[in-house]
Amino acid sequence: MRVNEGKPYPLGATADSTGTNFAVFSAQATRVEVCVFDGPQGRETDRFELPEYTDEVFHGHVEGLGPGTYYGLRVHGPYEPEAGRRFNPNKLLLDPYARAHAGKLVWDHAVFGYTIGAERDDLTFDARDSAPFVPKSVIVDPNFDWTGEYRRRSVPWDQTIVYETHVKGFTKLHPLVDERLQGFYAGLGAKPVVDYIRSLGVTTVELLPVHTFVDDSHLLDKGLKNYWGYNSIGFFAPDPRYAADVPNSLREFKEMIARLHDGGLEVILDVVYNHTAEGNERGPTLSFKGIDNVSYYRLLPDKPRYYINDTGTGNTLNLSHPRVIQMVCDSLRYWVSEMRVDGFRFDLGTILAREPDGFKTESGFLKAVGQDPLLAEVKLIAEPWDCGPGGYQVGGFPPGWAEWNDSFRDTARDFWRGEAPAKALAPRLCASPDKFNFRGRKPWASVNFITAHDGFTLADLVSYNDKHNEANGEENRDGHSDNRSWNCGAEGPSDDPEVLKLRLRQARNLMATLLLSQGTPMVCAGDEFLRTQEGNNNAYCQDNAISWLNWDLDEDQKSLVSFFRRLTALFHLYPVLRRSRFFTGETNPDLGAKDVTWIDANGAEMDAEVWDNGLTKCFGMMLDGRAQASGIRKPGADATVLAVFNAHHDVVKFALPSTPDAEGWNRLIDTNDPEAPGAAFAFGAVYEVTGRSMLLFERSAPAPNGKKAPAPPQPQARPRRKPRAGSTGAGRDGPG
Repeated sequence: MRVNEGKPYPLGATADSTGTNFAVFSAQATRVEVCVFDGPQGRETDRFELPEYTDEVFHGHVEGLGPGTYYGLRVHGPYEPEAGRRFNPNKLLLDPYARAHAGKLVWDHAVFGYTIGAERDDLTFDARDSAPFVPKSVIVDPNFDWTGEYRRRSVPWDQTIVYETHVKGFTKLHPLVDERLQGFYAGLGAKPVVDYIRSLGVTTVELLPVHTFVDDSHLLDKGLKNYWGYNSIGFFAPDPRYAADVPNSLREFKEMIARLHDGGLEVILDVVYNHTAEGNERGPTLSFKGIDNVSYYRLLPDKPRYYINDTGTGNTLNLSHPRVIQMVCDSLRYWVSEMRVDGFRFDLGTILAREPDGFKTESGFLKAVGQDPLLAEVKLIAEPWDCGPGGYQVGGFPPGWAEWNDSFRDTARDFWRGEAPAKALAPRLCASPDKFNFRGRKPWASVNFITAHDGFTLADLVSYNDKHNEANGEENRDGHSDNRSWNCGAEGPSDDPEVLKLRLRQARNLMATLLLSQGTPMVCAGDEFLRTQEGNNNAYCQDNAISWLNWDLDEDQKSLVSFFRRLTALFHLYPVLRRSRFFTGETNPDLGAKDVTWIDANGAEMDAEVWDNGLTKCFGMMLDGRAQASGIRKPGADATVLAVFNAHHDVVKFALPSTPDAEGWNRLIDTNDPEAPGAAFAFGAVYEVTGRSMLLFERSAPAPNGKKAPAPPQPQARPRRKPRAGSTGAGRDGPG
């Protein structure tokens, strides 16, 4: 194979008609070699040095080397751990820009740059070859026949419902998926799966990490795995463990995206750019650490032997370095342009905007993303916290970003278990304007959720007071203890019909609160049919039936799925439930309407005394459709709706309020009786609201010419788009 100087761009391995160009950034290395292998765990067949160095990039073009080639890097330079330099050419490294990986990591001592057990620990130098024990990078053919004219899904933010799921766990037990495809990208793209997700009324599938990641050695020692995948080692490659056809994992991932898009669904990725799988100074040398440790990681300024650990995982990527910002932005653009995903959820997002002096809304990374025309087209969602100083930043991200809102989660949970008053819940129902209503941000910036992958499932939230993580092998010490859950009178599984009835109602209350609040709702897959993890609230290491979705549903579970579909249909049917402006609560003199009015049980507007009464647990929220969703000064034409929330343990007699130019109210939802048909109620009628239940009404307007008003529209699941071509033992009435 003939080697010439090639080009310093693009970074990574880029195949062309005659060979492959390699480009590797390192500011401090002395030389870089590319090693070729005959298989993922095979032998080294060739080695060549990249001959040129331009702008801190080693590069070279190798003729005759093309797609399907397995390769790795050996990077030479000083081994000076006390100065932060950890070059060791005996360690085969993954190319940070590799588009595909093959093979798996074997936790042999050779994968560490130092000699394990030596007296001077990581200051020693290990000369063993790690190549037999590490995965390899793969040169790929980027061509993929995207059938038909491609159009980004681009679901408007105010119509978005996010559905968070796991590639493997969603289909591993799915009875309608070919057994050969269960748990793989191809399985998630199977027609029965896409049809089911679409039928739920959700719009956007959010996948837990699919970037290539590593199983932690301490988990493997206990017979466990890193199931969630928050341990990335490659930011450009879909993890091959999720591919039914490993040699074609890239194509299989793209096929999955195409099938989900054909079903009218967006796809966003949960991405982990805050740390890597290389850990701290005692971690393995797999890629970045051996290529340019000083540039890629944040090190203690006065002791660069050690890593800043704002992530709690051992290391933190250095998003203050321009080349690291470039790598992350190149990765994001690649997944948008080549893999055609529709957005990202950024794990521990605060890290990405942290400079040496703290979190900055004008950080280099946020500015780079904010000006990128391609990334401006996709959804950007931050998990706005980490464990570093000043790490909690809910509401702190700039315009254009949405954020996970844990205040919604915690307050909704507390309200329905009787631990939070109406005054606490009200702003959360309105997209938390106290946190997000600034700089022209919209209600959709608040990503509301009751549950997520991390924590209790919805079923466990209403079935357990305490976590039960014994299966994780840490004597139940791991996972959060502040779950704000309530077991409805019995810890865990129960055959008491009253307990089970209450749990179902509580689940419907929480679902309805989520789907009928302002902001962007996010649902955890399986919650629609009460998937359980047996009380495990930290199932990150459970790649088994604890985490996988069980599709053998009983009648109660099927009924809950139907109720969930009804809620999403209401979300899409009534624009007033998803306004594009924050509520003011003030009467608009031009419209003669108030966008939101809070109603007490007497049917009157709530006053300060009632608001400030910490015992108020039943109230109404009336959204007037005459108020405009925008700044236009003319009456709106949306429906007016009334939601009634009763977290009291007993029945509350609630008088339905009067409104102008209407006849009364039509009931749409009663979580105590989810199968109840629609019914009409006059103004002032007293509705006996069951303890711990929620209602939704629509105002019935008078019909023209004095005729009887038509029945309210019945919410239906949206039709599919046409595919394009080609505390234990608490009393049943709950705490408080």
